[in-house]
Amino acid sequence: MKYVYLFSEGNGKMRELLGGKGANLAEMTKIGLPVPQGFTISTEACTKYYEDGKTINDDIMAEIMANVEKMEEITGKKFGDLENPLLVSVRSGARASMPGMMDTILNLGLNEQVVEVMAQKSGNARWAYDCYRRFIQMYSDVVMEVGKKYFEQLIDKMKEEKGVKLDTELSADDLKALAEQFKAEYKNKIGKDFPQDPKEQLIGAIKAVFRSWDNPRANVYRRDNDIPYSWGTAVNVQAMAFGNMGDDCGTGVAFTRDPATGEKKLMGEFLTNAQGEDVVAGVRTPMPIAQMAEKFPEAFAQFKNVCQILEDHYRDMQDMEFTVEHGKLYMLQTRNGKRTAAAALKIACDLVDEGMIDEKQAVSMIDPRNLDTLLHPQFDAKALKDAKPAARALGASPGAACGKIVFSAEDAKEWKSRGEKVILVRLETSPEDIEGMKASQGILTARGGMTSHAAVVARGMGTCCVSGCSDISDFNEDAKTFVLAGKTYKEGDIISIDGSTGNIYDGKIATVDATISGDFGRIMAWADKYRVLGVRTNADTPKDAAKARELGAEGIGLCRTEHMFFGPGRIEIFREMICSETKEEREEALEKILPMQQSDFEQLYEALEGNPVTIRFLDPPLHEFIPTLGADIDALAAKKGKTSAQIRQICASLHEFNPMMGHRGCRLAVTYPEIAVMQTKAIIRAAINVQTKHPDWKVVPEIMIPLVGEVKELKNVKDVVVAVAEEEIAKANVKIAYEVGTMIEIPRACITADEIASEAQFFCFGTNDLTQMTYGFSRDDAGKFLNAYYDAKIFENDPFAKIDKNGVGRLMDMAVTLGRKVRPEMHCGICGEHGGDPYTIEFCHDIGLSYVSCSPFRVPIARLAAAQANIRNPRG
Repeated sequence: MKYVYLFSEGNGKMRELLGGKGANLAEMTKIGLPVPQGFTISTEACTKYYEDGKTINDDIMAEIMANVEKMEEITGKKFGDLENPLLVSVRSGARASMPGMMDTILNLGLNEQVVEVMAQKSGNARWAYDCYRRFIQMYSDVVMEVGKKYFEQLIDKMKEEKGVKLDTELSADDLKALAEQFKAEYKNKIGKDFPQDPKEQLIGAIKAVFRSWDNPRANVYRRDNDIPYSWGTAVNVQAMAFGNMGDDCGTGVAFTRDPATGEKKLMGEFLTNAQGEDVVAGVRTPMPIAQMAEKFPEAFAQFKNVCQILEDHYRDMQDMEFTVEHGKLYMLQTRNGKRTAAAALKIACDLVDEGMIDEKQAVSMIDPRNLDTLLHPQFDAKALKDAKPAARALGASPGAACGKIVFSAEDAKEWKSRGEKVILVRLETSPEDIEGMKASQGILTARGGMTSHAAVVARGMGTCCVSGCSDISDFNEDAKTFVLAGKTYKEGDIISIDGSTGNIYDGKIATVDATISGDFGRIMAWADKYRVLGVRTNADTPKDAAKARELGAEGIGLCRTEHMFFGPGRIEIFREMICSETKEEREEALEKILPMQQSDFEQLYEALEGNPVTIRFLDPPLHEFIPTLGADIDALAAKKGKTSAQIRQICASLHEFNPMMGHRGCRLAVTYPEIAVMQTKAIIRAAINVQTKHPDWKVVPEIMIPLVGEVKELKNVKDVVVAVAEEEIAKANVKIAYEVGTMIEIPRACITADEIASEAQFFCFGTNDLTQMTYGFSRDDAGKFLNAYYDAKIFENDPFAKIDKNGVGRLMDMAVTLGRKVRPEMHCGICGEHGGDPYTIEFCHDIGLSYVSCSPFRVPIARLAAAQANIRNPRG
């Protein structure tokens, strides 16, 4: 079995084996671009590394060394050679882009002798020792896990002693002294000397990259982006090109189109006399790519040509890393660039208009999850007009955010857990900050540019980010303070940031809902054209229903009627019903609730304009509605003519040991059929009124009976529903259709779905409860142990967020198959939280569901994901 491939042996289609970076390096080599040569160790070698107990076996080791020799032949350089030494970079490269999540080592191959040779032969001792100190620092951090901060403190101390601000102002002797200090720090922390054998260094680096596949930040990123752990990462070993050899050298990152707006123009950043880590880490604030034309006109002209070649070849916006060494261009990487949701829509539409791709390809190239970012609040225009920015920096990821300042990822997570909205403020972010970035409303950094870690990761998350705010001074992470526009800000102070303009404001600015049009409308129209799966919404109020319709919902898949009971003037009446001791008392209270429910349903039918509305009967256990405050208990007691002690006793009797599996759902209607009677009257009367008012509409209420596990339960409640509905329809002397179905939430219902289908006219999967009952997890408590499951590799994802295909999914598939054997035309949907998850939507398409139902703001996500599912796996 082959585990290692020269760049010249691969191609762009070998992504699963070579990873994205390796496949693209091979493809660039194949089409004749200037790529420093090397080899890729495959993802299968990574898998084998873990299977073999985190060791590289002899066969793979031999293959690596054989390819080192081939690389030496290609480059004419040798590891450890004192005449012409070979230096390499060692980088990760999973098949899905994971920017900054795994590790990189540059300048590998340097040792005491080699650095002296490089200094002498190049006549540039400063460059040689700059490479050496960087290598010691990166190797110590990445391979030996010493940590960067110790070395950064030594650099800061040296700059302070020399009276300089920038690393580039340190002399060759300064850097040589730093290298010695770094080696001493290494020995102090590790207990042995820094390795001098380049091959030993190489194997250590390869193992470190494999190990980084399993680091905490990579695991979090994979979980958030649906990247399976089993994929593994490839490792790319590539000859170094040096951007730090002097002022005729440099390094940069660029995009063929603006990743924030999608505008067709070259966008990027460049640093002279630097290595790539300086740009992406935000250590120095770079210059715009256009200025490269002044510094290196020939290399810039060649680079612009390469950009066009790559975009034409990949038919997508490219994100590229490059180095200029003594005026000569080298391409180090290309990939489809991460972009904001607005940019993704514009780029897709523009590529169609340019004849580069078709509509299906346009629909397929957009990550549905990113649409969420288009639908979130922006600053209120009026409030913004009155606000004066305290400072302005780079608008790195669009959107508006307001919150309390925190200074560390740990504090961001902790404050969020207390319900606080926070802005994470950092000198620059690093991959270790990812969980804190996720917990924040927005991110503000003092250093870095549009392609810094903070900017790239924030755009991928859809989180507002402003970077490179050089106006921030006296930044003190320990004291948790910084100075901006003459004001000292401390932890807990409120600021607002605009990720589109880069403006930073003191205090809180009001926000408004985002509006969508233009490119969004085109993409959604194409999505609707190519999908077969319907998209409904979960909505309990006319406002939610109207917003969902505006966003393209084709009906309501779940109206939770219990939510309607919590309003003022209603909860009190509902509590009267709960605390009633006779059927007559309950009916008296329900009669007061009936017109309220009827009015609610009429408003929903109006908002849906004749589209389907699925209304679920009362589902939660009754103890969720009982009063807890003394004043409420006293008021209820007075209303019912009882003592407060008697009311407390009734409330206590409603508590259950396991309420989610207790007296709820259809069990309430079996015990108290009068509840089903009231709800049926409200549903049917509302439908009759709206249908009469709008004769052109087709109002067909779908009455959903929850938590059925036995067909006789369903029949018991359905008989009540049908009797009441038919009586109401006859009384009104109108023709109106209705359906009675069930929510499939119990594993037994899936197993006996053919029996249940003899009574149910439709199925809708309540996957929150179905997941809970299939796993035996409480969804309210699972968070206490799921992290341990992730760490132990038992789970890769939260089963309440992403459908468990093997267990819950198999039950769903079984239920659909069995149900349709009895009722071939039965419509089946899903209305749990999973209904807005693209991975789950694809599964729902594959098993033949009729629709998915999700929260209003996730409707566009569902429409796009449904189209992508049908493009990948066409269904009639």
